[in-house]
Amino acid sequence: MHDRTVTVVTLDHGEITLPEPAWCAGHEGQPPEARSDFLHRSPARAFAYRGKQLGAAGLVQGPFAEHMSRLAEAHLTLIIEGVTLDPVALYDLAATLDSYTDRLRDLADELHAILGGGQ
Repeated sequence: MHDRTVTVVTLDHGEITLPEPAWCAGHEGQPPEARSDFLHRSPARAFAYRGKQLGAAGLVQGPFAEHMSRLAEAHLTLIIEGVTLDPVALYDLAATLDSYTDRLRDLADELHAILGGGQ
């Protein structure tokens, strides 16, 4: 059951009101878009190494999507650039990656629960 709703303006269907998942970060200040492009988004879980963002992951759901699932899914962005590391830095990066994979597993657990235990 959804406890809250959100009203947004779309370019093709005008003002629409729909349930907003508890995990959604909100839509304040979001410019109008086509209804099929509308997405609920969770806050991003950023992944950084040595002060540079290397990626982010979060939940998305397009309740009116035409080219993706209408169920909640994880959206992941990875930015991998060439870098040269000595052994200590390489171990440090590996530990950072281990930590991030734990956070991705937490996100997968959250998504699994949102989807009711399976898909």
